[in-house]
Amino acid sequence: MLRVYLILCLSLFAVNAMAATDVRSDEVWLLVDTKAKQIEVKKGELTLETLHSIAIGRGGAGIKNHRGDNITPYGEYRIGWIGEKSMFRRFLGLTYPSVDDAQKALEKGIINEAAYNRIIHAHQLKQIPPQDTALGGQIGIHGLGSGDIKVHEVFDWTHGCIALTNSQIDHLSQLVDTGTVVKIK
Repeated sequence: MLRVYLILCLSLFAVNAMAATDVRSDEVWLLVDTKAKQIEVKKGELTLETLHSIAIGRGGAGIKNHRGDNITPYGEYRIGWIGEKSMFRRFLGLTYPSVDDAQKALEKGIINEAAYNRIIHAHQLKQIPPQDTALGGQIGIHGLGSGDIKVHEVFDWTHGCIALTNSQIDHLSQLVDTGTVVKIK
């Protein structure tokens, strides 16, 4: 336990300077409100527009504990990659798991030190964190693809992602890029 505590303290020191989700007043960023089921496109504190009727994970939103829990994670991320040819039309991949996700998972014994160090190292290098740990990966914002709009309008249906209609994801992808901050609450 002492070893875990020391690792956490050193890591917190190392990544405090990485507050990668600080947003400049001239920067576009996204606020995902999982209760209101909407995404606000913001510039600083100003809301530019709001995309309504999003769907989230079947398990709701909260703290992800493991791959396959169908939870949309709360937290602060960046768009790490953009998949233009996705079965869900477009896929804006998030830098999940975050440093905070990794710290909580290490404390709970969900991941080991090696997985924790891989996640921290990726964030220090501003790379996409490993997507193959017990915490899971491939969390993002995407469209419906050939999915049923009627299901989307009624159910939270994803495995932890945030889903929009195809026209919404097409529009949103014109407003963001890799590096865009995404805050999920």
